[in-house]
Amino acid sequence: MDKLSQHDQQILDTIFDPLQSLGINSDPGKILNEVANTVNDPELSQQIKDLVKRAIVLSENGELHQALELFDEARAKAPRSASVLNDRAQALRLAGRNQEALQDLTLAVECSGGEGKAGVQALCQRAALYRCLARDEDAKQDFARAAHGGSKFAKSQLVAMNPYAAMCNAMLQKIAMKTAPK
Repeated sequence: MDKLSQHDQQILDTIFDPLQSLGINSDPGKILNEVANTVNDPELSQQIKDLVKRAIVLSENGELHQALELFDEARAKAPRSASVLNDRAQALRLAGRNQEALQDLTLAVECSGGEGKAGVQALCQRAALYRCLARDEDAKQDFARAAHGGSKFAKSQLVAMNPYAAMCNAMLQKIAMKTAPK
């Protein structure tokens, strides 16, 4: 087989490492270490964790008004907790209050620096919300940061948003179907 052209190699690199095409030098070792060293939020007492758990159950049962009251109580006790802000943002989205959810997620990213489990989750949630709001460039930026922070979901979303990768995946799928044993 002949050597691939530089263009073909770039396309394959984009498929297998979408961060490279965004100018981010992904280092799998660094990513794994950052995720593995995630420290639990020291602000969260057992009382706050219990409030959040109850609020999540209420949200899942569609009782959003009561859930948001509990999230507000938890947030009052830990106003800069990225994990509380993340969970509250989910309930706000379920309630159709996307702008407030976006504010909570932005604050969660600021509080966490976009790092650690809560920071990466906030970036992913905010990116997904940006996509719903047709703000794809903002979504790509957040997915890239989250992928750099170790999120496989974010990395897969970057690939899905990359038109070259989608085209190559479609071509590879056709080739696989043609060559598959019948």
